[in-house]
Order: sequence, then C-alpha cells, then structure tokens
Amino acid sequence: MKLILVDQRYGRTKTIVLRGWLKGLLSICLIVAPTALGYFGYQLSISGHKNIFTEESAHNWNQQLASQIEQLEEIKDKSDHQIEALTLRLALLQARLTRLDALGETITSVAELDEGEFNFSDDVGLGGPIIGTTETINIAEFAEILDKFENQLNDRKNQLEILESLISDRKIESDVFIAGRPVDQGWIASGFGKRPDPFTGKMTFHSGVDFSTGRAGAEIKTVASGVVTWSGPRSRYGLMVEVNHGNGFATRYAHAEKLFVNVGDIVEKGESVALVGSTGRSTGPHVHFEIYKNGRVVDPAAYIHRTAR
Repeated sequence: MKLILVDQRYGRTKTIVLRGWLKGLLSICLIVAPTALGYFGYQLSISGHKNIFTEESAHNWNQQLASQIEQLEEIKDKSDHQIEALTLRLALLQARLTRLDALGETITSVAELDEGEFNFSDDVGLGGPIIGTTETINIAEFAEILDKFENQLNDRKNQLEILESLISDRKIESDVFIAGRPVDQGWIASGFGKRPDPFTGKMTFHSGVDFSTGRAGAEIKTVASGVVTWSGPRSRYGLMVEVNHGNGFATRYAHAEKLFVNVGDIVEKGESVALVGSTGRSTGPHVHFEIYKNGRVVDPAAYIHRTAR
C-alpha cells in the first residue's frame, strides 16, 4: 500500500510505502472508525432523548388530545346551535314575508290595480353578471344579512299598513258617497218638489224622485253602502227599504214588489235590495227614491247626477 503526501506550500510530493503490519493496521482503522463513530452517535442520541418518550409524556399527550377533541365538540355544538337559531329566525322572517304578501294582495285588490302589475304570488325577477370573485358567507355575515332583512321587513310592514289604512279609508269614503241611480234602466217620471197629485190632481209636495221602469221586477240597488234601518211595509210607501249611510245621510226605496234585506243588514254600494213594484200609494211599477240629510229630505237630483268617487 502506498501513501502519497503533497506539500501544499511548495507543491512537492512524497510517497510512503506501507508493508506488513502497518498496512493491516491502517486497513483496520479505516473500517472500524466509521462503525465506532456511528455507534457512539446512536448512544448519544438515545441518551439525549430518553426522557422524552416516557409513560408520563404519553399520558400528557393523551390528555391534550382529549382536551382538543372536547374543544372541537364544543365548537361543533355551538355552531349547530347558531345554525338552528338562524334557521328558526329565517322561518319566522319567511312567515312575516308571507303575511306581507297577503297584505300586499289585499291592497292591490282594494286599490283596483291592473292585474299582474303587483303579482305577489310570483317570484321577483333578479339577475346580472358576476363581477370579481365569489366568497362563501359565514355565520356572522349571514346573521348580519338577516338583521338588515328584518329591518327592511319592519319598514315595509309599517308602510303597507299605513297604505292599507289610507286606501281602506278612501274606499269607505267612496262607498258611503251617495251618487247614482237606484235602477240601471228607466226614466225620471216625476221630480222633487211641488206637483199635481196623481190621485187628487191637487198641488202637493213630492218628497223624492220617481224612476219608472215600465214593468215590475227590475232590481233596485243602493246608491251607497250602509246599514238597513227599515225593511217592510210603511204607510203610503208600500214595501220600503231605508238605508243609513252615516254622516247624517239616509236613502229610501219605496213601492217595491219584493224585499231582499232585513233590518240590521250591511249593504254595499250597488247591492240589490228589492224589486220594482207598485205597492202602497202608486199608480204603476216604479221606485220612489228619497234622500235625507240630517233628518231633512233633500232633492235627490244633485246626487243622482254626481260622479262616483
């Protein structure tokens, strides 16, 4: 075996020839040294970390793991409760929205809006392109959206209730507004005021307007909504219906052939209350129509030619 030594400073080399026992000793050193170093390193590693992998450390790890699992379960339960609460809240808001839809449909009907203009039974048309990235809504953001939605519902509910009240008041005012004729077809045979009496020929006061239809059986309709305060025979009037419209107004429909209403009934504007006849002091089929204001009879002509509200 030869060893070549190089002088780094002068670049000279020197060769040493190993023979016999020196050769064997060097070989043993080259083989044993790495093995010994590996063994001592292993022992050092074990001796430096032997206190880490103990029964106590394993027990502590198990406790930490169990604690983390428990915390995860608590977080899961809390999330489940939050989701249940949000779901319940959403259901309540949906119920309130359903009631608002019903209120909106009522207002649409009362206001006589065009069919389909405000159709509360159809879904609202929404759409548009997506701009930018999309993100998943978390529970906190969802709760915030519900808060805003609830506030909007409260605001809309108040507005719709006020609108319904105004429209209802206007409708009631329109319904009790006396205007129009008690029969769809016919002509005025006798007006209000002084006239020759059809039975005696003497000048007498006529307290209403006579509408002649030429035949019995035509429908007599109320000119405004109200409550029936008389329905039956009355001296000189024959079969008569009287309706109180409030605000000091009342109307009478006399000489009927048949009555359809009773005292206490609530009648709507344009509702049929009797049939034209010739009962009482009458010369033929007609309806005697009277209007009272604050207990005094007034000329119906101004109300007959009124434009309905």
